[in-house]
Amino acid sequence: MITGIKGTRNTRIRRAAAVSVTSGALLATGALTAVPAQAVTAPSIVAKGGYVMNNVSGTTLYTKAADTKRSTGSTTKIMTAKVVLAQSNLNLDKQVTIQKAYSDYVVKNNASQAHLIVGDKVTVRQLLYGLMLPSGCDAAYALADTYGSGSTRDARVTNFIGKMNAAAKSLGLKNTHFDSFDGIGNGNNYSTPRDLTKIASSAMKSANFRAIVKTKSYTAKTVTKTGGTRTMGTWTNTNTLLSSYSGTIGVKTGSGPEAGACLVFAATRNGKTVIGTVLASTTYAQRATDATKLLNYSFSKLG
Repeated sequence: MITGIKGTRNTRIRRAAAVSVTSGALLATGALTAVPAQAVTAPSIVAKGGYVMNNVSGTTLYTKAADTKRSTGSTTKIMTAKVVLAQSNLNLDKQVTIQKAYSDYVVKNNASQAHLIVGDKVTVRQLLYGLMLPSGCDAAYALADTYGSGSTRDARVTNFIGKMNAAAKSLGLKNTHFDSFDGIGNGNNYSTPRDLTKIASSAMKSANFRAIVKTKSYTAKTVTKTGGTRTMGTWTNTNTLLSSYSGTIGVKTGSGPEAGACLVFAATRNGKTVIGTVLASTTYAQRATDATKLLNYSFSKLG
C-alpha cells in the first residue's frame, strides 16, 4: 500500500517500521503463513478453449471457453480406447488381422498411422498402443471394426461410434458428439474442454489405459500372415509433456484443420493429480506451452 507514495526518507522509514511491526504481529499469531491459493494469477493461454480440474475431487481449477463446442481431432481416440477397454470379458491378447481397408483409409485421408501391415495379426493391446502413442487411425479403424456389432464393416463401425456416444451420455456430457472413431469427422464430431477432461478422467480409472498413455515409446512384435514374427518400427508418444514436464502421466494429443493443436493432459505432483484440456491452440509447441502454464497454475492453486 506504500508503493508509489512519495515522501521524505524519514517518512518512508517510519512507514517501513510500521509495516515491519504489523507483519511481525501477524506472524506471531500465525495469520500470515502462506499466500492464499486464490491469489495465484491465472495464466493467459493461446488456445481458444481450456479447462483443468482436480482429478480426485472434480473441482474446477481453470476455465476458458470451457463449454464451447469445438472439433477435437485425435483426442477423440481417448473415447475410442475407453469403449474398447470397457468391453465385457476383454482379452487384450486377442489377435486382430489387419485388413486392406484400414490401410486404404489412412492413405485416403492422409491420416496419422501406426503403419500396420495388411495381413499381420496384431493383439488388441498392441492396437491400443498404436492408437494412443503414434495416434494411429489404422489402429482406431481396426478396433472399431473388431468391437462394433454388425454383419458388415460399415455396420460395425457405425455401431462402435454409437457406443462412443452412449458412453458420453452415461457420463452426463451434453456438449459432446462423435461421428468418427478417430476424430476424422464428417462435420458432427465435437466436444468441449470440460467434457473431454471428464472423458479422460473416466478413462484414467482403467489401469490398462493409464499404463498406455504414460508410455513414451513401444515396439510391437506382430505375427505375419506366414506365421513369422515382425518387429514393428517403434511407436513414439506424441505427447511431449511426458518428457518435458515432471509428473506427467498422460493423456493424448490431437490436431486437424478445424481442431487446431489440441492436448488432453494429466500430471501428478506431491500426491495431487490434475487433468485438463486445451483445444484450438496454434502449434504443437504452443499446445504444450499452454498445458504447462495450466499445470503450473493448477498445482500452485492446490498448494
